[in-house]
Amino acid sequence: MSCGDLVLALRQRMRQAPGQVLKLIALDAGAPADLPAWCRMTGNPLLAQDPETHAYWIRAKP
Repeated sequence: MSCGDLVLALRQRMRQAPGQVLKLIALDAGAPADLPAWCRMTGNPLLAQDPETHAYWIRAKP
């Protein structure tokens, strides 16, 4: 999934799970820059990221 499609799907999942932490695996080359920026713009806190496993933990805003 490209990063554009990824953030659209992520947005939908975040709305379905307010307050929950979602673990996302993103292999797209743009994800390390795009996902933290998306989190800042949308107010969904990026709790952690692991560059080795391409994992991101994001809390859905309530």
